[in-house]
Amino acid sequence: MNLSLFIARRYFLSKRKRNFINIISALSVVGIAFSTAALVIVLSVFNGLEGLLRSLNHAFDPEIKMEAVMGKTFEVNEKILSKIKSVEGVAIVTEVLEDYGYLRYRDADMVVTMKGVSDNFIDQHRIDQSIVDGKLKLKDSLGHYAIVGKGIQYQLSIPVDGSIYPLQFFYIKNTKTTLDPSKLYSVSALQPGAVFSIEKNFDENYVLLPIDFVRSLTGYDNRCTSLEIKTQKGSSAQNVKKALQQVLGKDFVVHTNDEQHQELYKLVKIEKLFTFISMALLMAVASINIFFSLMMLAIEKKKDISIFFALGAQKNMIQKIFLNEGALIALAGAASGLLLGALVCWAQDQFGLVGMGMESAIVNAYPVTMKAFDFISIGSVITVITFLTSFYPAMLAARSYSSAQL
Repeated sequence: MNLSLFIARRYFLSKRKRNFINIISALSVVGIAFSTAALVIVLSVFNGLEGLLRSLNHAFDPEIKMEAVMGKTFEVNEKILSKIKSVEGVAIVTEVLEDYGYLRYRDADMVVTMKGVSDNFIDQHRIDQSIVDGKLKLKDSLGHYAIVGKGIQYQLSIPVDGSIYPLQFFYIKNTKTTLDPSKLYSVSALQPGAVFSIEKNFDENYVLLPIDFVRSLTGYDNRCTSLEIKTQKGSSAQNVKKALQQVLGKDFVVHTNDEQHQELYKLVKIEKLFTFISMALLMAVASINIFFSLMMLAIEKKKDISIFFALGAQKNMIQKIFLNEGALIALAGAASGLLLGALVCWAQDQFGLVGMGMESAIVNAYPVTMKAFDFISIGSVITVITFLTSFYPAMLAARSYSSAQL
């Protein structure tokens, strides 16, 4: 009777241990799955935000920008323009003269950035989709026109259609002391032609103007602050930039669109990297359950492992069994997490589940962009974590036979 009770008790305890191990294994799968999904979603949001920033910058800034190394402005002549146009891949070269000015409309006024551009700026088609009012034009048979940012239009209450009052631009001259106040500044006027809306920083500061108008106002004849270049379709901006730098020499610096905002993109990449590391640490914490489940399994199956050794099994075989067990748990969690994260990102992209929470936001919902490299990186991290958490229990299980012999 006592022997029967003893056998039943041992069987019950063994079964309870197995159930407990199964629960821990299930928790490991769930923890890794949710950690993996969270990492996929966060990285995809960072990709989406980076893509949004690039699209905004490409809408306002050129593919390639050329500036003088020394000085605010440089003289532009046919010789320089011919050199640039002779470079393979160059489609359009737009002259730009940019400076601060004082804008007044009726009784309202503010400081703005005047960006004078040559007529072929329209042919670059950078802000075609950003025009929210009026018609995109810089000049016609009736005169010159200004393309005003949405924020400036709002602050000065500028109507576009049927405006009977012109925009007055004032520019402070770099002159010596004079008794005539009228010689301290120049003033010129023109009509508003269109309104663009890209991003708050652009909308509240920039006014696009014909370059002849800005040159007349500032007195910079035949001079520019930069040249903006559009490449031919299919051309590499980086290759065109290198060719331009060789042609222009050391007196000029040439930047692609990404290089014009490299500090911003670098900051986004650093934030993404630290987020990845933080989420990977959380994934490591979630995978600790794998370690405990394998440790308990190694202790539970100590006698069974001894039988395997007696039948001729080697230590490497036992280690592989436990490493494969950990890999199966991690693989189940990782596969579930990657699929769950991909489904959430797809739903966010299609239906905009999570909004920005601001009426003035550029987009209504958080942008997401899934990249294969992120999935590969996450899979690599899970592989490393699984090996590290499974290695010691596998070694312990392989040593159990030796311990039993002693």
